[in-house]
Amino acid sequence: MNCEICGKPIEGRPIRTKIDGSVLEVCKECSKFGRVQKDTPLERKFVSRNKKGNPQKRPQANRQNVQRRRREEPMDELVEDYNVLIRKARESKGWTREELGAKMYEKVSVINRIESGKMEPDIKLAKKFEK
Repeated sequence: MNCEICGKPIEGRPIRTKIDGSVLEVCKECSKFGRVQKDTPLERKFVSRNKKGNPQKRPQANRQNVQRRRREEPMDELVEDYNVLIRKARESKGWTREELGAKMYEKVSVINRIESGKMEPDIKLAKKFEK
């Protein structure tokens, strides 16, 4: 599992952290940016009662008849030698890093770090490179 902030693979269990009102599963390093949440949040159950104070029973759906769909989203993964592929594709088109950055609306420093392998592009940026 990857950290929802920095994108690095999480070693061990992810830490549930509330950051800017959202609960995210992050690595130990990024958990300092918010408030760590407890593993098992307390859930309150509300039961409606009839006039005598007894809980009302709700009709239960027959679980055998209920079919649930599983959504399987395609996993977008980054190839290991992404930096070499990006550099070769740029060079094959005869573009400089500045030209590629201008066409993608990205800073040249980002292009430099990605091509040198110091930074992994996120999914959104990787899709820009695919175009």
